[in-house]
Amino acid sequence: MPTINRQLRLQNRPKGLLAPGDLQPVEDPVAPLSDGQALARVKYLSIDPTMRVWMVADTYLPAVPIGEVMRAFGFAEIIESRHPDYQKGDRVMGLTGLQDYVIVDSLDKRSFQKVPKIPFVSDTAFLGVLGINGLTAFFGMEIAQPKKGETLVVSAAAGATGSIVGQIGKIHGCRVIGIAGTDEKCAWIVKDLGFDAAINYKHPDWKEKLAAATPNGIDIDFENVGGEIMQAVLGRMNLFGRVVVCGLISGYTKEDPGMASFATVLVKRLRVQGFIILDYASRFMEAAKQLGQWKMFGKLKDRETIVEGLEKASDAINMLFTGGNTGKLIVKV
Repeated sequence: MPTINRQLRLQNRPKGLLAPGDLQPVEDPVAPLSDGQALARVKYLSIDPTMRVWMVADTYLPAVPIGEVMRAFGFAEIIESRHPDYQKGDRVMGLTGLQDYVIVDSLDKRSFQKVPKIPFVSDTAFLGVLGINGLTAFFGMEIAQPKKGETLVVSAAAGATGSIVGQIGKIHGCRVIGIAGTDEKCAWIVKDLGFDAAINYKHPDWKEKLAAATPNGIDIDFENVGGEIMQAVLGRMNLFGRVVVCGLISGYTKEDPGMASFATVLVKRLRVQGFIILDYASRFMEAAKQLGQWKMFGKLKDRETIVEGLEKASDAINMLFTGGNTGKLIVKV
């Protein structure tokens, strides 16, 4: 049994990007196991925009209390067990937190799910394309109800969720336009992922290019960003279009999330629906099976940005807001 557990605990509620000291490194003794518990070594951590929200506000989950281990999804391996459902060597995925070790407790059955070993599928895929991001894309597109020939616009299109959303749109026969922040990312989603066009929102004429890429308007907005980008997309929506609000990352480091005026929603009779992936927990296996089949047959591709070391987690979280990653962002503990 290990004796020391490195942890990153929330010390301050950040304003803007994370500052040094907002996540405080702590070494804590590993508690002995009781009956009904197992100890898992955390191998990989999923770095997601919602972590920034968890630091400051109550949402679908309460804000992380000051002094507590920072909440995060992770992939871990059982190293000791007094739990009837887990054996040494089992792999699990769930809310591990930013730490080396996590206790899996029989009293909280929803926190962790076993992860099967699948040939030619990496462990990290279960945090991205076959994990929370793939599931988010799958169920978000179910809400969108895409139809062949429709135009789908995806913001943050080179991110872990957006990149999968666009590919699912293509599977359904949509014309897919992605919005990203660098020419390299735009080239990746078009050349490798099969998007029909990509818009670099940092170019001064990006709104004109968005209009040129959507000559017949927009039927579906898969919204990950909010703010000015969302306003520009809403302005080009067709009557009775659908807006799936997955995230509003442009506002997560600001006082005002920058939501667009919802007068457009009224005038264009849009259907706007937000969703939280945990609402679909009972259908995770169904979705994962379909995602796995698409990946196996080459219909889904993914890319990962991996940061080495638990101590780099703060830097990794900031990368989400500075555009420093392409695809799924992961910390290798």
